[in-house]
Amino acid sequence: MAQIYNDKELGKSAVLVALQTRGVTAEEVERSLDELERLLDTAGGKVFARVVQAKDTPDIRTVVGSGKVKEIGELCKANDIELVIFDSELSPSQIRNIEDETDVRVIDRSMLILDIFALHAVTGEGKLQVELAQLKYTAPRLIGKGLEMSRLGGGIGTRGPGESKLESDRRHMKRRISALEDELAELDKNRNTMRAARDRSGIAKVAIVGYTNAGKSTLLNRLTDAGILAEDKLFATLDPTTRKFELPSGENVLLTDTVGFIRKLPHHLVKAFKSTLDEAVYADILLILIDASDDECESELEVTNKLLGELGAAGKPTLYVFNKCDKSIELPNLPEGERGNIFYISAKTGEGVDAMISRLEELVQAGKKRLVFTIPNAEQGALNILYKNAAVEDVEYGAEAVTVTATVDAKVRGMLAKYLPEADRIKKESEADW
Repeated sequence: MAQIYNDKELGKSAVLVALQTRGVTAEEVERSLDELERLLDTAGGKVFARVVQAKDTPDIRTVVGSGKVKEIGELCKANDIELVIFDSELSPSQIRNIEDETDVRVIDRSMLILDIFALHAVTGEGKLQVELAQLKYTAPRLIGKGLEMSRLGGGIGTRGPGESKLESDRRHMKRRISALEDELAELDKNRNTMRAARDRSGIAKVAIVGYTNAGKSTLLNRLTDAGILAEDKLFATLDPTTRKFELPSGENVLLTDTVGFIRKLPHHLVKAFKSTLDEAVYADILLILIDASDDECESELEVTNKLLGELGAAGKPTLYVFNKCDKSIELPNLPEGERGNIFYISAKTGEGVDAMISRLEELVQAGKKRLVFTIPNAEQGALNILYKNAAVEDVEYGAEAVTVTATVDAKVRGMLAKYLPEADRIKKESEADW
């Protein structure tokens, strides 16, 4: 039987459907449905009922069994419900079959996430990314009764390009997708140019990453007065925001707020938002924010680490920051080896933030030295290496050599050791941290 929430407003209500297959516990299904309900709330809807069926394997036609599909149809008809959301990914034929048997519009978890992305995209690039993802994923699924059931009228699962645009572009869809990919490739090229400029500046890049709604935007606002939207909603931030932050020593770092992660993040979304997610890949330091007040914070950290690994961003110097510690929480057990990089803060009140900043400064400073290089005029290719890989402070051109003052890391110091004074060369060889 369905679990019904009678206190919900019916006008924007939906029925959530999940399948409990072999090896999946009832608790895991409920946790996933809890998150689906939060996604629906972010999209502006309310849950009317939850329907869960235990079945060894999904039904190839309708995911859940035919009896359960009939039950869902009767439930929707009796309560004037016009939307059913499945917690798993549906094929076009499954959507058509379920819609045919229930006479209700059907979407899946991925389509709901796309809808939220369309709602929150602000920049031109973000909107292009959403449209590309929707065209690649949603358009083939706009079939069956969905075409006759007020998709043109808007609502949850219909934002973004819209049915009218998709229909008008259907014959030229491949052309439209190709055009979007070309536009995004050009934007990605511009982004790479900006990244190269940041690299030349020698300013450390810190990416604030983590599960959606962990408080990343709130932390960036506290540190930099960025003034970006921070809401208690999933995916409140979609477009990355970068701000300069001055450490207590006076050195600057670049902090970037990134799009949040989530369980079952659709692969096509990862591909469409690659340039945005690459902010974590190109960062020097990762600041992983975890919502310590969430009972699922340990599993959410696992999801975050897994996705960072898939993106190729694992293995960087990392701070694990448990946020929302102003609330009553029970902190999880963590590996002893990471204790020095684990902090408990409240981005809202500022509690614990100073200690986190001190450790961040240590990571930024680790291995960096301010040195003076003397480069013969005939070997000025070494000067290009400094411009590309270090923070150059001063350059003086002499009759026989160029004197350069720069802050460099261990790698650059090793490459250009022969241009250092003898005392610095000897010191390099004796320092264990180099």
